[in-house]
Amino acid sequence: MRDSASQALLTPEEMSRADAAAIAGGIPGERLMEAAGRAVARAAIRRFRPCRTLVLAGPGNNGGDGYVAARILEQAGWPVAVAALAPPRAGTDAAAAAARWHGPMTAFAPAEAARAALVIDAVFGAGLTRPVDGPVAETLGASGGPILAVDVPSGLDGATGQGRGVVAAAALTVTFFRLKPGHLLMPGRTLCGETVLADIGLPGTVLETVRPRCWQAGPPLWRLPDHGPAANKYSRGHVTILAGAGMTGAARLAASGARRAGAGLATLLAPDRATADVLRTGDPGVIVSEAPLATLLADERRRVWVVGPGMPAAPETLAALAAIRDAGRQVVADAGAIAAAAGRPEALAGCAVLTPHEGEFARVFGPVGGDRLQAVRRAAAAAGAVVLLKGPDTVIAAPDGRAAVNAHAPAALGTGGTGDVLAGMIAAFLAGGMPVFEAAAAGAWVHGEAAFRCGPGLIAEDLASRIPDALAAAQGAT
Repeated sequence: MRDSASQALLTPEEMSRADAAAIAGGIPGERLMEAAGRAVARAAIRRFRPCRTLVLAGPGNNGGDGYVAARILEQAGWPVAVAALAPPRAGTDAAAAAARWHGPMTAFAPAEAARAALVIDAVFGAGLTRPVDGPVAETLGASGGPILAVDVPSGLDGATGQGRGVVAAAALTVTFFRLKPGHLLMPGRTLCGETVLADIGLPGTVLETVRPRCWQAGPPLWRLPDHGPAANKYSRGHVTILAGAGMTGAARLAASGARRAGAGLATLLAPDRATADVLRTGDPGVIVSEAPLATLLADERRRVWVVGPGMPAAPETLAALAAIRDAGRQVVADAGAIAAAAGRPEALAGCAVLTPHEGEFARVFGPVGGDRLQAVRRAAAAAGAVVLLKGPDTVIAAPDGRAAVNAHAPAALGTGGTGDVLAGMIAAFLAGGMPVFEAAAAGAWVHGEAAFRCGPGLIAEDLASRIPDALAAAQGAT
């Protein structure tokens, strides 16, 4: 991977280790807390006008950040009060921050929150392990104005994006050093509102201690194939797509994704003459074949195959997949191929990439549950393949435990056929020589970028024409 450090997502436990490593390296904890609180105050000043502000402070480091933010805002002329759920433990950095706050204190109560025009939620951080309920939930829920959350909204699990108890949604969340998975995974991404990532002085070298295994799926994580001036249609790679008789459009969409994403050649393999005749009415640059599968497999240049779009969830689909895989080819399995393996994850073993949506995933690997990252990691290990679980928070995981989250995609992608285009794009990146995990992560991001460029009213047929722009954006971001 090209620059994984800048894209790392840290669990709350990993973030604690990063803090500890920085402090062990000579950076005082009080200095980090001061920087965090100042970052919160700066974000408030940039986003909101001076107004009656209530800081809800917990007893831990999250509350300490809140005390610092209150002090900085008061110095800037804001009317600020602090409501403490409980005092910080004596001798801690949070206690020192609280001691430097000389402004008004008020009751931690719903009535006080209701009177505020801005509430700063500095109660609990991302590592909370118990549900938020009772007075905390009632007070945050009574907020009379927008909420600015410190690190995460209280009750949000920073590792999974799931809520613990009642979570009051924030308009703005300020977090530090690196994002957490919960900032991107649903419903966490929605509950955080706009998320600001602040530099508080932790050196990047602390990641050598943490050794993160999850990243954002954006361009710094991967480099697109560089075909060079001497490239030709063979060197750019040949993607072969199995086409089903009943839904020929799906295979054609996969071919459009493969060609626009850089494949030098794309072949649609039809199951019969009638299907081949239908496919030949499509894009003239696509090769259509009705030869036996074994004949095409004899061509060693056909290294990457797509199996599933428009194909039946039937034994013959899995038989074709097995033949291709056993011939040593890379297989991107989608749609019908995954559906055919319901309850039989071993049938997909050895594929390069699996691209299920949540329903298909559940039928093969079991329900996703509340920890999307761990579910996909388990599935990848079971299948010995990179698994890309499609959704508003697409998760990509490799058998070795590496994972990425792609939140760079509009809701407009939730329409039929867009996943077929994605399967073709990933196949093109594989054909161009990208490693499998990186090809899947790149496919998810570029697919989302192309969709953003389509705008409202997107249908699957629109995506291919915007892939070149999305590729240019990806190259410009690296």
